[in-house]
Amino acid sequence: MGLLQNILPPKERLERPFTWGDVIVILFMAMLLYGGVRLAFVSPSIIKGPRISLDPSALPWYTLFSVGRMLGAYILSLLFTLTYGRVAAYNRRAESILMPLLDVLQSVPILSFLPIVLLGLSAILPQRIATESAAVVLIFTSQAWNMTFGWYQSLTTIPKELREASAIFRLNTWLRFKRLELPFGMIGLIWNSVMSWAGGWFFLMASEIFTVGSKDFRLPGLGAYLQEAANQGDFRAIAFGLTALIVTIMALDQFVWRPLLAWSDRFKVEMVESDRPPTSWFYDLVHTSRLFLWIRSAFASLGEQFDHWAIRHAPVKSNLEDESPKRNWRRSAFSVCIAGLLLYVGYRAMVMLISVPQSQWRHIGIGVLATFLRVGVSLVIALAWTIPVGVAIGTNRHVASVLQPIVQVTAAVPATAIFPIILLFFINVTGGLNIAAVFLMLMGTQWYLLFNVIAGASAIPQDLKYTSALLQLSRWGTWRTLILPALFPFIITGAITASGGAWNASIVAEFVHFGGQTFFATGIGALISQATAKGDYSLLLASTLSMILTVVLVNRLFWRRLYKIAEKKYRME
Repeated sequence: MGLLQNILPPKERLERPFTWGDVIVILFMAMLLYGGVRLAFVSPSIIKGPRISLDPSALPWYTLFSVGRMLGAYILSLLFTLTYGRVAAYNRRAESILMPLLDVLQSVPILSFLPIVLLGLSAILPQRIATESAAVVLIFTSQAWNMTFGWYQSLTTIPKELREASAIFRLNTWLRFKRLELPFGMIGLIWNSVMSWAGGWFFLMASEIFTVGSKDFRLPGLGAYLQEAANQGDFRAIAFGLTALIVTIMALDQFVWRPLLAWSDRFKVEMVESDRPPTSWFYDLVHTSRLFLWIRSAFASLGEQFDHWAIRHAPVKSNLEDESPKRNWRRSAFSVCIAGLLLYVGYRAMVMLISVPQSQWRHIGIGVLATFLRVGVSLVIALAWTIPVGVAIGTNRHVASVLQPIVQVTAAVPATAIFPIILLFFINVTGGLNIAAVFLMLMGTQWYLLFNVIAGASAIPQDLKYTSALLQLSRWGTWRTLILPALFPFIITGAITASGGAWNASIVAEFVHFGGQTFFATGIGALISQATAKGDYSLLLASTLSMILTVVLVNRLFWRRLYKIAEKKYRME
């Protein structure tokens, strides 16, 4: 449950109104988008992609490429998390800027940046490096935010007794990080890493199959393999590709994440040991082996040497605050430079937006409305099945033992990997792309809701269940007076995340290159892809900013109000 609480920013920030800080952050994002669009002006008009082989012998290499991109993005995300979260946790001035920035960034549909990032990098880097870098950047932006929120939350909730102990022992910055902060935040960091890795598969697949018009940005990998197999109608290759993907996901779960979770249980701060700690057969096998003990001993020796070096060279500091006049002067100069840059680029972006014809603004409005309706339909469908199934899993151990492993593996399979297969069935049906688009949005959103409902149902106190049984409430009466009120905060939390996922999915779902033809549905996602294909960069900037503003406004004006109601009316104390 701690994992699910860390998916979103802390509750007190969810209650904040729309502030001037948000306006500055959105201006900063407009600056980034404008810079990308300006670079896109000089990107090549034709980009040739790689040849994707459907030979099963290519799958091991494609799997390595895909996992390598995920690993590169995860390492970047981890470094970003440890640095950004720590600075925000210990420096109040930095926190006032960094956390609102992170709050808006996690609300932004990441895939809306993909065309701009790809075109911008293509203008300044060799093609292969540009597409690989764009994929890593895209996956990074899908992994980093919830890890950073979780790490920041861990650091700000370290008990006072532990902080005082670290001060008494005069731990310097490194030893404080190693002996206090990292162990205390380890469990949350690993659980959020599991979630980030699972979410990264979705964006990896999207970045590997991205083609727009004469620009082929595909990358050799599992996503491109599955799309090429679906394009050629090769069901044998589809089966091979899906098998390789599922085996990879299960192998990573068994050999990486479960051992890490079993190992991290030692960092749990509790007076009574849990009767059901996480276990891993691979961890049990490895951590007592002679080779592992030898490697651990060697690293422990190196670690001690580094600790001695750090004690000699690093001064003892209680936190990262430094109020020296010299630093303040530099900070002020830096702030002035950033403000000047923001104003200049904001002005240039505004000039570009004014050049967009009125008819195109009308199309953007219609597109936003159409995508908004698809997002709504996918959320309603997801709510209809995830609430009863989630309650069954969360309240019945027998059902949980059967369904939970199936759900965990199924949720890890990225919807973008099976989208080309879905298109095979819907593409020739009237309104088929609309149905397929809603289906992809549903696949990308339902798991957030399901896992939150499971967590909410598991958290219902047993004494309340006994009380409802003693009162002989009917099944509907139990749902109305106990289950639904208890689930409400969790449903809202899941819906906020699911909504963002659905907007993201619209970029892939509404504009499809399939079987040598291009299909598109009315929507803001399709408009972004069409603008990229035509090289209409003013429209690209306008439609991307419109989607970002819509998502941020919906989050602030709708979802957060519901979250506030959940906090005040349905909080269980």
